[in-house]
Amino acid sequence: MALPANNTQWPPTAWATPLADMRRWEAWWTGDPQKLAKAYANDTESGFEDVIGTRANGKLVRRWFHGRKTNTNAPASSRHDLHVPIASDLCATSADLLYSQPPTIQTGHETTDQRISEYFTNGLADTLLEGAETGAALGGRYMRVTWDPAISAMPFLTTVDADHAIPVFRWGRLVAVTFWTTLETDSTTVWRHFEHHELDANGRGIVSHALYSGTATSVGTSRPLTEHPATVGLANSVDDHQQATEGITPGLLVAYIPNITPQRRWRHIPQARMLGRSDLDGQEPLMDALDEVYTSWMRDIRLGKARILADANMLEQTSDGQTVFNLDREVFTPLEGLAGTMRDTVPIQAQQFAIRVAEHQQTAVDLIHRIIRGARYSTSTFGDVQDSDITATEVKAREKTTMTTRDRKIRIETTALQQLVSKMLTIDQTVFNTPGLQHGGVKVTFPDMEDASPADLANTAATMRSAQLLSLQTGVEMIHPDWDTTQVADEVQRLLDAQPLASPDQWQPGKVTDDGENEEEDTTNK
Repeated sequence: MALPANNTQWPPTAWATPLADMRRWEAWWTGDPQKLAKAYANDTESGFEDVIGTRANGKLVRRWFHGRKTNTNAPASSRHDLHVPIASDLCATSADLLYSQPPTIQTGHETTDQRISEYFTNGLADTLLEGAETGAALGGRYMRVTWDPAISAMPFLTTVDADHAIPVFRWGRLVAVTFWTTLETDSTTVWRHFEHHELDANGRGIVSHALYSGTATSVGTSRPLTEHPATVGLANSVDDHQQATEGITPGLLVAYIPNITPQRRWRHIPQARMLGRSDLDGQEPLMDALDEVYTSWMRDIRLGKARILADANMLEQTSDGQTVFNLDREVFTPLEGLAGTMRDTVPIQAQQFAIRVAEHQQTAVDLIHRIIRGARYSTSTFGDVQDSDITATEVKAREKTTMTTRDRKIRIETTALQQLVSKMLTIDQTVFNTPGLQHGGVKVTFPDMEDASPADLANTAATMRSAQLLSLQTGVEMIHPDWDTTQVADEVQRLLDAQPLASPDQWQPGKVTDDGENEEEDTTNK
């Protein structure tokens, strides 16, 4: 789709279901109980009546903890609902597994590799980490090659969240996308900035910008870019209603990176079936139950507080007219006329309800494990295994599910990163006139998830060396994977200088004979 026509409904009706799902995932990810209550209370598909049953249309109705009805006078904000941030833990862990240690991006060309390292210095790794967490929550994200000479002397990446984009795919490949940003909202007017990416007839990326003044459900009418401070810098003298960047390099300036595929929930929605799957997809009922368990647990604690029930006659009058019971008073003076009351009842009683700690804890732990497994991670990834003296092999065995999920995501990330970095290099050449760059042959390598301990590496290297299956240089590289070639070469030389020869028949200008004389090697007949 191109930029929307005036008075177009927004967001488009065809995208209502995916965007509604993303709003719910966003509520879980941000962890705001008010957002969760609002997101589920207005859901007409699932229903939030207080009992389980069926509607007249035959659809199943179930009760959700978030969004449940209490009474007409008690809003959700008055409830003591708790939220366990397991959704944010899942998304943050997903991003950390990919980008807590930045990948290595190289081309084998010295000048180009140096420029790529400058991209990292300029914040590339942080942008990728941030985007990966957003993508894990919403099912994917858009990474956009951006440049602004006023703030940076090189191109850089920016992230656009999936719930503010309308994409167009062809044969599973992104060919166009429209981003929108809500700039300002008042009681009647909503200002939106639209950014549309597409390919021209020559396959080069074009970017168009426009400003609209509308309502909550309509884009309204196109307005000059100069009418809002956020878009003034985009206006040009040719057309103040729309600014377009002509295609200057092949391919789109944006790439869509799905979190993981396939997208099961929207597979029957043609325009959305190529989007990715959220780590939270399908975990909502379990997360809802987990919040209910913890809220019940805390309710037990509140109700379990020790309370003293005292006869009204045991209360004292304060100077401001209130009646209080003094817990620190040790002697109470009997009052005249209360002999019957004191005799027939206990004037002071202690009350404390039981707190069902074990039941709540076991239920919560089981739900947490099911949520983690449902998101295709190992429970040990989240610290549930307490053993510390284990080998790297044992760690990998326990992390097998997590490593499999990470590998699937890495394959998606690698392809997108190669495309994006190549695009950054071409923009660097075209816009910033940076000389000597080669944008082809970009290679992306992600580090191993679990690094073996130094002892494990040393044992492996020693075993392979003794079997003559490992050179000294390769052994140094194995022990120090973060060293560059110069550091490795220096260490190899130091080892050669420090170690005595393993055999007197190794390197010598002449072999030492039995009488101690050096015998020059005869090579004439060899």
